[in-house]
Amino acid sequence: MARVVVDVMLKPEILDPQGKAVAGALPRLGFTNVVGVRQGKRFEIEVDEVTDAVLAEVEKMAETLLANTVIEDFVVRVEDPSGATA
Repeated sequence: MARVVVDVMLKPEILDPQGKAVAGALPRLGFTNVVGVRQGKRFEIEVDEVTDAVLAEVEKMAETLLANTVIEDFVVRVEDPSGATA
């Protein structure tokens, strides 16, 4: 079993009101070294094995369902069981 992770983030030119709200709240909670926050989403997809075909299929999933490619960018990566990325 392997895990493929899709990280989805708003494109840099898209406003991020939720990230801005978090950035505004952090200093009130005592976290003063943060200069900005962008929020995104993460999808963990379990597969039997990682092959080029599986990665291509996950890319297609991201393009058609997981990300709104008009306003979001995504990155597909393989995560090993120890949590390291490949």
